[in-house]
This record gives sequence, C-alpha cells and structure tokens, in this order.
Amino acid sequence: MDNIEIRNYKKMGAHIRTENKQNGVRFSVWAPNARQVSVAGDFNDWNGRKHKMIKDKDTGMWSLFIPGLKEGDLYKYDIEDVNGKRVLKSDPYGFLHEKRPNTASIVYDLFEYQWNDVGFRRGKRVNKMYEGPINIYEVHLGSWKRKKDGEFMTYRELADELVEYTLDMGYTHIEIMPIIEHPYDGSWGYQGVGYYSVTSRYGEPRDFMYFVDKCHQAGIGVILDWIPAHFCKDIHGLAKFDGTCLYEYGNHMKAENYQWGTLNFDLGRDEVISYLISNAIFYIDVFHIDGLRVDAVSSMLYLDFCKEHGQWIPNRYGGRENLEAIEFMRKMNETIYENYPNTFMIAEESSAWPLVSSPTYLGGLGYNYKWNMGWMNDILEYMEKETIHRKWHHNLITFSIMYTYSENFILPLSHDEVVHGKKSLLDKMPGDYWQKFANLRLLYGYMMGHPGKKLLFMGGEFGQFIEWKYDDELDWFLLDYDMHEKVKNYTRDLNALYKEERSLWELDHKQEGFEWIDPNNSEQSIITFMRKGKKERDLLIIVCNFTPQVYEKYKIGVPFLGEYQEVFNSDYEKYGGSNFINKEILVSDNAKWNNQKYSLEINIPPLGVAYFKLENLIEKSTEKKG
Repeated sequence: MDNIEIRNYKKMGAHIRTENKQNGVRFSVWAPNARQVSVAGDFNDWNGRKHKMIKDKDTGMWSLFIPGLKEGDLYKYDIEDVNGKRVLKSDPYGFLHEKRPNTASIVYDLFEYQWNDVGFRRGKRVNKMYEGPINIYEVHLGSWKRKKDGEFMTYRELADELVEYTLDMGYTHIEIMPIIEHPYDGSWGYQGVGYYSVTSRYGEPRDFMYFVDKCHQAGIGVILDWIPAHFCKDIHGLAKFDGTCLYEYGNHMKAENYQWGTLNFDLGRDEVISYLISNAIFYIDVFHIDGLRVDAVSSMLYLDFCKEHGQWIPNRYGGRENLEAIEFMRKMNETIYENYPNTFMIAEESSAWPLVSSPTYLGGLGYNYKWNMGWMNDILEYMEKETIHRKWHHNLITFSIMYTYSENFILPLSHDEVVHGKKSLLDKMPGDYWQKFANLRLLYGYMMGHPGKKLLFMGGEFGQFIEWKYDDELDWFLLDYDMHEKVKNYTRDLNALYKEERSLWELDHKQEGFEWIDPNNSEQSIITFMRKGKKERDLLIIVCNFTPQVYEKYKIGVPFLGEYQEVFNSDYEKYGGSNFINKEILVSDNAKWNNQKYSLEINIPPLGVAYFKLENLIEKSTEKKG
C-alpha cells in the first residue's frame, strides 16, 4: 500500500491530447484478466473490433490512442472476458456519462475551466476549522427546487439560486448528497457506477465547477457525500468488470452487501485502493471540493455488518473487524491531509468505534470529524415524547455531554431522519399546531447551544411538514403560511447568532468550552448550561424548557456578578411564540446557586430556549459582606 498511485485520473480513462502531431483521445483501462479490450463508440458504430487496445502484461492496463476523436464522443469498453463472453462497460474513470437510462461514457476535457476562488482557497490556509463556526446545509440537488415543468435545475441555475439562499440563511457550508453518476434516482446517489463522473442529471462537470466556484466566491464551503464502501451491480458498471471480481472482493461473503443489494469494494487490493484514494483527491484537486462526508463507515469497519450468522467470515485473528478497511481509511486520510491539510474528512459512523476522529499516529482512523449519531437518536427520541412524559427520560438530553469530547463531532439532523415513515422534523413534534412549532424552535435552539458543529437537512429550516420526497421539490408553498415563514426567519436569526458568538464554536472540542449549571431538573424538564470562548467574558448562558409551563423569576446560577442581557429567545412573537421574554437588563446577586457564586432570576418561556450574555461586570468591592 506504500506505493499507491493517488492521481490515477491523470492517466486513466479518456484524455484528449496530441500524439505524433495528431489530435485525438488516449484511452486507458485496467482489466488484467480480459482476453481482449476494445474501444466501441458512436464513432465506429459501436464495433469494438475496429479499435483493439494494447495490453501491458505487467500491470493489466489496456491502452489505445484514437486520432480524430473529440469532446462529446460517446464510448464504452468492449471487454471479452476470460470465458470468451463480451460485454460493454462504462469507463470506471470516465469524466462524464450519458444521462440515465443511457449508460455510455462521454469524452470530456476537465481542465479548461477558469477558477475565480483564489481568495477563498487562500483563506482556508489560515482558518482554524476546529475553532471556527461550521453550520452545514445538507442538500439533495434534485429535490431542493425544480423548474416549473418539473425538470431538474442545472448546476448553473443552482449556483445562482441555492448559493444566494444559503448565504442569506447564514450557513457556512453546503453538503451535497452524492452526485457520482448513478443509475437509479431512488438510491439518492448512494449506489454509484461512475465515480469520476458528476451526474449528468444537472449538467456537465464544468457546470459543477461553476457551482463550486460561486459557492467559494460567496464564502461558502462545499462538502460532498462520498461512498467508498460499496457500488451497484448494474452490468455496465464495475461489477465483474473483466469477467472476474476486480473491484469487489472475490469471496462473496465479503463482497455482498445484503442491506443495500450492492457489492463491497475490495479494500485489500492496491488497484482498488488507488482507484478510491485517487477519486477522493480528484474531487478536492479538480473540483476544489472542501471536504468529503464518507458514507457508511460502519459497513466498512465490520465484516458482519447487517449480516446473519453464516454470511460472513472473521479476520485472521478471529474478530469481526475488517483490518483491510481500517488500513485503507488510515491511508486515505493520511494521503489527503498530506496533500490538502485543510480538508474536511467526516465519518458517518454509527457504532462506538473509538478514535474515529483521532490521528492515525495515535491509533485513530484519521478523520477530523464524525457525525454524532448518538446525540441525534437521543434528542429525536426525547423530542417525540409528549411533554408530560419527558421528565422520565431526562437523561436523553444530558447523556451526550458524557462523550461529546471523545470525538470531534458534528451534530446532524440529516436526510435519514425525515424519510421511510420517520416523519419530518416538524411532524415528529408532539402537541397542537402551536406546540409543534415551539418544539421545533426549541430543538434548533438546544442544538445550536450544544457542543459540536451543526448540520440541518434542507426543508427543516422552514418546517417542511411532510417527509422528504427525492422525486419532487421541497414544499416551498408553505412559506405562504405565517408560521412556516416565521420558523424560517427564526432559523436565519439563530444561524446569525451562532456565527456572531465565539463561545458557541471557539472551544467546541475542548471541555473548558462547556459547563453545566443545572442538568438535573428532570421534574420541570429544564436544563441550564454555559458555553465559553477563550476569553473569560466570552460566554453564553443557555436555558431550555422542554414543557409548555412558563416560569417567572426562575433562579439560575451564574459565574459573575454583573448585568446580563437576553440576546435570543425562541419565544419571540416574531418567531410565532408567546413573547414571554426578558426585556430588561438582569442583575445577578450574591446568593450562590447551582454551584455558581452568583444567581439570576429570569423568565423562562414555554417550550422555549433563552440565551443570556454578560454585558457588564460589577466590581466585587460592591458585594455585600457576610
């Protein structure tokens, strides 16, 4: 694995070039066990016998230069396998594929686009991602918004409309669900076939470059969902590419991914490792992507993932860990950080595997972030409960702090939580119409105060009422209704508060950035805590009330004697609340409370969250003695 090629895309696939003073295309493909490989396309009536490729016996690479070909020509590899069977395959390194249901690869020049994001990329070198605000808007490009006739918006159209919307809403990053070429819309892109081809559903690669460029010019980072775990079995893709198990494991118990009906990549094979690491580098290098969210990490780590007894084989030590996958991920992350040190490598890992976001030299997997699936499951289970029952499940909103510093976490409220009968976030909330919206605002306010970076799936920001539908746009018409417009405004203002207050992100991954004031008031379902920045006075006091009961002159502990101002309240009338707020400056007194030196009396809104900030210190010489 030490000599893995990490930029194979520069020589593999179809490249427009000049050879012997002739313009044409050089084709290169790996098919070591094929009897013969040819290039078939619209330029030779799909007759591969006209353009037979030449094999390098040492590497198993086949290559051929065909003069006269140009961008836009369609092609496939005509492969005669070891058994004499012939099949047409799309190019594993193809830069563009036909729009489904067609499956040919398309000759394409990736390297003509003129970028205008030098300022953004230069700024990334000095930004400290761990100590900065990260608030991610997760998007499925095909269903965020559609044209009037129901057709997909293009990358360029999305570059104008989606980027402007994301900027207005105050998000720092867009995370795009998979756009590697895939046959079936209903897979949402998670079952791919063309790893080096951004899907033609929304345009061409240069159009996607324009999208990323526009994001960067607006100061918005771009993260891609990426799937190195498994691929679909469609005959024109990677499966049995040269008639043998080339990209997938040879042993069916390791190759079969029963949960998704796909094939697992052979992560112990150098050529496959090169294919995947080169692909990760490809998006960062060629498309200026700022990070990858690596999907289904658990399915790579565990040999028995979603398998029954008799469907898997243990590793050489008798364990269930996939040792090859561990080494692959470490190699991948080391390679990316060596070449692109400011890249996000985010693991979607749902088990308790340790040190996912720790460096490899400390025994970790080498990612720099992990989705906090435990927090997500606990808070959604809690919020779905009727408010009268929440006091019996108080640990669901406090337990996450016990492990929140074990990894660098992102708090996700993702697409997976609003499909397959789980209901939308708003519809999960109990109570009447008003209470559903109040609960949703409370959920977002609590999430923003909790340590960890943030992610919200599209539609959540304005209270989508039904589940996400991949084959239709979001219900934008809901913004004609008062409460949906108000929750959108609430989300925008909450995002703005998050970016403004250093205490909400500066010490996100250090224990000194968080302190409980009162985690134990289960009877009233109220929690109180502090978020702190590097400077002593950079702090916010956050109070969450998970019941409809209001409280006047509720006593909380505070660390300083001084004047406190409510800077945010989810119950503001402008957000659809009852306006049970704290209008005046609040002055703490000397009475100790909640293990703090001082105390403060506040109004607590129903199903609400309130943020308080120290505005002025009172000199301690004015304190009462005794």
